[in-house]
Amino acid sequence: MRTLPFLLVTVVSGAIAGTILGLINLGVVEPFIDKAIELEIQNDIQAGQTVNMNEITDYRTWQKGGEIVGGLVYGISLSSLFGIVFAYSRKSLPGNNAKLKAIFLASIMCLVLFIVPALKYPSNPPAVGEPNTIYYRQSLFVAFLVISGLSALGVAVLVKKLNQTVPKKMVIACVTYGAIMIISYIVMPSNPDKISISMNLIETFRLVSAGTIVMFWGVLGLIFGTLWHRFDPHNFEKITAF
Repeated sequence: MRTLPFLLVTVVSGAIAGTILGLINLGVVEPFIDKAIELEIQNDIQAGQTVNMNEITDYRTWQKGGEIVGGLVYGISLSSLFGIVFAYSRKSLPGNNAKLKAIFLASIMCLVLFIVPALKYPSNPPAVGEPNTIYYRQSLFVAFLVISGLSALGVAVLVKKLNQTVPKKMVIACVTYGAIMIISYIVMPSNPDKISISMNLIETFRLVSAGTIVMFWGVLGLIFGTLWHRFDPHNFEKITAF
């Protein structure tokens, strides 16, 4: 493996996908967050609480200003993990070229690291939930995410050692991982906070934000596969064309 081309493919693909994610979140997701905050402020005022509008405005301005930078960091971080997994599993991934292999892997990682955890702990706007439970809620989500990730990794390693055909291995992997996650879903506690604002807003926010994350993984897989084909980090002899 050539280190420089590998780093180039990993960082550039993550930076592009993350920047696109940040831009889309800024234009599509942030308006729903603003609406949720407005409703939460109205509820606080009706309850007789004091609301510092200047503090909220300054915070939202700072938050929106860092959306693209946050997307960039997010993209590079996940792309680094993606690159390592791809480098070690490339030969066993289905597909006859790097693009198809990368898109397949991106789909699997999106499922394991986002879709499955989101089924148990779906995302909510920042204004939803009690401030004193935020660390507990984050701990629950991270724990479920770790269970999903380690389960998928462990199942992949074990199934690879089986003396079975590829279709049978896929079935065994899916059934085993599914069983582990169903048990984890039942055992893990639910989100402790009740939602006090419109469920229509919450559900739309969840749908839109989920769409942007799925889009991110798709873009990451496509760009990563294209760049891998171009720079061919595992090949010491030549660099192929697009």
